[in-house]
Amino acid sequence: MITIIDDYFSKGCGRCDRFDTPDCSTKRWSEGLAELRNLCLQSGLLEAVKWGHPCYMHRDRNIAIIGALREDFRLSFFDAALMKDPERILQLQGPNTPYPDMIRFTSDSQVLAMRSTILDYLKEAMGYAEAGIKPPKENREIELPIELVEALERDSELSIAFHALTPGRQRSYVIALSSARKPETRIARIAKFREKILAGKGAMER
Repeated sequence: MITIIDDYFSKGCGRCDRFDTPDCSTKRWSEGLAELRNLCLQSGLLEAVKWGHPCYMHRDRNIAIIGALREDFRLSFFDAALMKDPERILQLQGPNTPYPDMIRFTSDSQVLAMRSTILDYLKEAMGYAEAGIKPPKENREIELPIELVEALERDSELSIAFHALTPGRQRSYVIALSSARKPETRIARIAKFREKILAGKGAMER
């Protein structure tokens, strides 16, 4: 993954083999991504590279992150549970996302058209950071797939490491395993994930 912020806008995130090729998603949305970056910087946010993407911070808190896919690009907010979303423009990233947290763009021109709204949303998020307001913690019960339960029962080292993970990282494995239809596929994935779990990482972390 990239470590230099400008590389994202000129080459991509470095997370796949399309990095620094004409097929990279960042090339398709270059104008819109550049305008999003400008709006974040105009808001007074500090720019950093996290998870291979441009991340924008305020008062030592992550505020928003920019991402690009083949079919769209997006500005995602970290503390989405706090956002009031008066324009009803925030969307869910996926079925396992608890709160609408992203503004999704399907054309470069949408960023300029939504300029004032985007700035308002960034200002709102920055205000929570300045006030020290954080979303309430939710203790959502995580239901483990039976194959994972059995693996943890057989492997004490794995069990200790898994239960030491944050709820979010535990959930990432549940999601990754639940997407497999066959038990043997889930068992194979658990074996593949073992070293990551022992290293204290989530399913999508490198």
